[in-house]
Amino acid sequence: MADTQDEERTSPEPTDDLVTTSHTLTTARGKLDYTATTGRVVLRKEVLTEGKFDGHLPKAEVFLTAYTLDDADAATRPVTFAFNGGPGSSSVWLHLGLFGPRRVVSGDAGALASPPYGMVDNAESLLEHSDLVFIDPVGTGYSRAAKSEKPGDYHGFEADIESVGEVIRLWTTRNGRWLSPKFVAGESYGTTRAGGLAQHLQQRRGMYLNGLILISAVLDFASLDFTTGNDLPYVTFLPTYAAIAHYHGLHGDRELADVLADAEDFASRDYPWALSRGSRLSEEERAAAVARYAALTGLSEDYVDRVDMRVEHVRFYTELLRHRRQVVGRLDGRFTGWDPDYGREHWENDPASNALMGAYTAALNHYVRAELEYPNDLPYEVLNETANEAWSYKEFENSHVTVTDRLGTAMRTNPHLKVHVASGYHDGATPYFATEHVLAHLQLPAELRANIEVAYYEAGHMMYAHEPSRIKQSNDIAEFVRSASNR
Repeated sequence: MADTQDEERTSPEPTDDLVTTSHTLTTARGKLDYTATTGRVVLRKEVLTEGKFDGHLPKAEVFLTAYTLDDADAATRPVTFAFNGGPGSSSVWLHLGLFGPRRVVSGDAGALASPPYGMVDNAESLLEHSDLVFIDPVGTGYSRAAKSEKPGDYHGFEADIESVGEVIRLWTTRNGRWLSPKFVAGESYGTTRAGGLAQHLQQRRGMYLNGLILISAVLDFASLDFTTGNDLPYVTFLPTYAAIAHYHGLHGDRELADVLADAEDFASRDYPWALSRGSRLSEEERAAAVARYAALTGLSEDYVDRVDMRVEHVRFYTELLRHRRQVVGRLDGRFTGWDPDYGREHWENDPASNALMGAYTAALNHYVRAELEYPNDLPYEVLNETANEAWSYKEFENSHVTVTDRLGTAMRTNPHLKVHVASGYHDGATPYFATEHVLAHLQLPAELRANIEVAYYEAGHMMYAHEPSRIKQSNDIAEFVRSASNR
């Protein structure tokens, strides 16, 4: 035991292991020469012993990939800090799917690429308009807790915000970018993190952002958590169910916009009223509500009646195409898959996740070594399910998880903070109508509501898997960054 303790005391502390490489990207406007910096930075904590300062000890090693345009003016050049969600997801999706200078060739619903996959230059990369820093939170990618530190200490709402915020502060300081326009971009749970970070960076570090980019947003979990007594998710998911039914041909030759308008009207008025009535609903009123719900969602009236007009989302994904012996995706309802048992109400796996995981994992593991020249024998954790399952929301005991209060505070404190929100009509994880509901209830004065813009795409959670949506989204976000940079 003594030998082990002596070894721990004398073992070298972790150090940054950043690798720098030079690259060129050709875009519609010409060639961009840029530098990629890849590796892990060491986060440290101030230690006090009996009230006395005892040094800065390592607490975590966080993997990041930064892209900076060569010979650019740091005072005017924007920088965007990006991450995905999970919680427990690495940043590979935004990195190699949308923002980065290289992107994966994954294919799309009905036309998936086959192994071993491939990569191409991303001529629509946000790098043309902003430097980029992709952050993998502790436990994802190559990021790990330091020796003798507990990984679980970072797998929670507040701890996660603090550690990611520290990476942003550290990178900004070391690279002399405090006067650069700054943006934070998150996807899925990453939008929860982003909403919390906007307030955290302001209050804790005095760092005011120019903009937030929220992709497939979840700012208030009450809008999508199917819990007893909470009817809101049944309402907010309905238009997405209708969109997915439309994609799979269950609305005939009707236009998607027409179907969505019909579904939104029902979800805004008659449907929540019918749910609120409970047993007070007459037989005629109930029959009418069941019939309209069934017509919109592509489900049978018998099924809708049997589940009391409350169709939980995974039940929908397994029921919709049961007659075809197929299940549809949660992350993207355009994707379909097969299941070993069509008598149950839960699929084996999400077909959308299955379709994209292999391509992104292969691309990242190749890219980071072969092109970014960063060697690391640790497994790159694309999605850490252990972290996801053990995630702590202790800050919300006896309450639902929400960052709407924090986002509202950040926007009221910094009236120049702009917010771009991107939603996919076929996203069955963070439905667009839920996002609309939450945004409408943000506590903001009327004059600040113009600071929020919303964009919609005919795709799912990772809408950039759909090529027309990827092109449109790249242009939409580029325009947002240019506009919100105030330069």
